[in-house]
Amino acid sequence: MRKLILAMVLVMSTLTFAQDRKQGREKLTPEQQTELQVKKMTLDLDLDSKQQAELKTILLEQAKKRESKMAEMKAKKEKGEKPTADERFEMKNEMLDNQIEMKAKMKKILKPEQYKKWEEIHNDKIEKGKERMQKRGKQHRSN
Repeated sequence: MRKLILAMVLVMSTLTFAQDRKQGREKLTPEQQTELQVKKMTLDLDLDSKQQAELKTILLEQAKKRESKMAEMKAKKEKGEKPTADERFEMKNEMLDNQIEMKAKMKKILKPEQYKKWEEIHNDKIEKGKERMQKRGKQHRSN
């Protein structure tokens, strides 16, 4: 009987802790995200004030687009709607177009050596993201 009660308490505390961890994280506004991103890029790439202002405009626009897209996807998910193959193709195509556009804008704003460093940092982030996704996939399959 004691073991049963102990097990129940342990399970309940674990569930409570898991819920608290998800809810405790507040999202940053697009403006806050942009501000932090520009400051980090300034440190990494030694940006001047003109470059910072140009980047802030571009990154803010990008963050707002991303937030609205995520809200749209969340609303569809809550309704139980899954994107069709054509919709997935269109989303992926749009995402790639945005990446191409972003690269072109960055090339205009940054000096050649800054652009090269930005590309290296950007590619490293992509690789780390892929690794995280693979780890997450392995964890889900093992559970």
